[in-house]
Amino acid sequence: MVHEELLKILVCPENKTPVALADDELIAKANGAIEARTLKNRAGVIIETRIDGGLVREDKAYMYPIRDDIPIMLIDEAIPLDQLAG
Repeated sequence: MVHEELLKILVCPENKTPVALADDELIAKANGAIEARTLKNRAGVIIETRIDGGLVREDKAYMYPIRDDIPIMLIDEAIPLDQLAG
């Protein structure tokens, strides 16, 4: 997973607010939607690869995926969390 020291310096590339590790429940929900092919990234592309974790923006609007212990901090790769509400 992401090292604590790295987590302290990572921020959202869009608005420079802090990010925090997503909890297991959110990751499970996201992976369920990925398997159902219903989860899209911010660019509108259906996400096909499961995630190992995520970094949630402070306002909880977006989550940046983590794959193979690497945070993917690209704006277009962010996952809008309103898709997972409910």
